[in-house]
Amino acid sequence: MAQDQGEKENPMRELRIRKLCLNICVGESGDRLTRAAKVLEQLTGQTPVFSKARYTVRSFGIRRNEKIAVHCTVRGAKAEEILEKGLKVREYELRKNNFSDTGNFGFGIQEHIDLGIKYDPSIGIYGLDFYVVLGRPGFSIADKKRRTGCIGAKHRISKEEAMRWFQQKYDGIILPGRSKPEFRSIACAHHTLVIRLWWWYGSHVETDVRGEGMIGAGV
Repeated sequence: MAQDQGEKENPMRELRIRKLCLNICVGESGDRLTRAAKVLEQLTGQTPVFSKARYTVRSFGIRRNEKIAVHCTVRGAKAEEILEKGLKVREYELRKNNFSDTGNFGFGIQEHIDLGIKYDPSIGIYGLDFYVVLGRPGFSIADKKRRTGCIGAKHRISKEEAMRWFQQKYDGIILPGRSKPEFRSIACAHHTLVIRLWWWYGSHVETDVRGEGMIGAGV
């Protein structure tokens, strides 16, 4: 019992937010992607980075190396502030499968204006994904270019520890996990409507009609 109490009081065991990654996947390059970048720039005050497709997906109209998404990494107090806004939109409720085995978690929201950003008709409304990477003091040793070290098994963060941290810090609620990913294809008379339900960090819906890719942001 005394040993457990000592571990709780050990400052080297304290969990903290290492970084917050914000992502908006548009599914196509062009004006929509440029407007999505403006949303992240307004939210973070940083210049976002564009992401390219790894593979060609003809059914969704995506070409390899085409810019289809935009993301931004935030650290420090700014990351905690933005994460607080995102969790408030979700009413501080996350599912078990929002958390990974390495102690990280993620979720999505449908409308960026719920974060307190004023609606701009020239930009529109976008959903975005939140990815939170947790860490402990000493984790930076694994990121060094020279004399890279290994994080001990006892010092790593488990899924249960991350969920406990979320419940204690934000008074959050952990809901039961969703079922495994489900893929459905519906054949219609005149065209093929492909509906892909991707339960990933909450839920993510991708819709495509006749090869015209339209990928919605995370929900």
